[in-house]
Amino acid sequence: MSRKLPPLNAVRAFEAAARHVSFTKAAEELHVTHGAVSRQVALLEEWFGKELFRRAASQLTLTDAGRTYLVEVTAVLDRLAVASMHIKDQARPSGLHINAPPTFTMRWLIGRMASYQRKHPNVEIRLTTSLAAVNFQEHGYDVAIRGAHSPIDGCHSLAFMTETIAPVCHVDLLKGQRHLRPEQLESQTLISYGTEPYAWSEWMTAVGMETVTPAATLKFEQMYFSLQAALEGLGIVLVPLFLAIDDIVAGRLCAPFGLLGAKRRNYYANFPPERAADPVLRGFYSWLSQEGRDTEQSILAWSESTDASLAYAAVQDPPSR
Repeated sequence: MSRKLPPLNAVRAFEAAARHVSFTKAAEELHVTHGAVSRQVALLEEWFGKELFRRAASQLTLTDAGRTYLVEVTAVLDRLAVASMHIKDQARPSGLHINAPPTFTMRWLIGRMASYQRKHPNVEIRLTTSLAAVNFQEHGYDVAIRGAHSPIDGCHSLAFMTETIAPVCHVDLLKGQRHLRPEQLESQTLISYGTEPYAWSEWMTAVGMETVTPAATLKFEQMYFSLQAALEGLGIVLVPLFLAIDDIVAGRLCAPFGLLGAKRRNYYANFPPERAADPVLRGFYSWLSQEGRDTEQSILAWSESTDASLAYAAVQDPPSR
């Protein structure tokens, strides 16, 4: 059934004029001329076939029909405004402030963010980096990504990827060999960094070679610089394989000991507990979890194509989700 509606611009002009009881004030509110308001009201009165205003030389008053219509029209326009703002708010971009470790952000997260933005075009991303303890109130981020051995206290922590830390280096350092033996570190430079979660001394103990003395050592402040040094062929570094797998697959880096002595922990997306049901955060974790699984599959495929497969089976255990 078709609706018999009055001219809607005329209705809007009438409502403003009736609310102010002034064509002049209505014109100012609507950013039109006094004459435009007058013509629109006259059009509406013609549509009804009755007057809505009484016009005198110095006074404008509403008729009984005008007062009745004003009550109804104001309620309808208010409901229309509320419904319109609700839809507009839904279309307005949501914000998502992500805080993550610097090297993880540069080497893993940024390269994958385009796929998230294609799926969630109305979410505006802000990325910051830190290794500090998670503190939502102090820093104001929505999600904090951290590597840890267990969920972080005071957070809604969800594991999304296994972090397997193993030695990597430029392929040229192997000089044609497939792998190195731990004792061959005596002729190598060991690279370390101030933020490392796994020290070379721990790795040496894990492989039973506490007495090995490397040819040289090289230390950096951040993991990113250490990994870049390894890419330049300056030595061997202990880093999470998910940060190096693309370069390993491309043949720029290699894992000279396979997964011998590898150390494992999980990477967690940490949210404020009170926002566990937030749809934007849940959507981000769903995407993050899929990207984590894809990366783990790349590592598994690499391990199955090399002698690292048996070692990988010993350390690989998907994180609980």
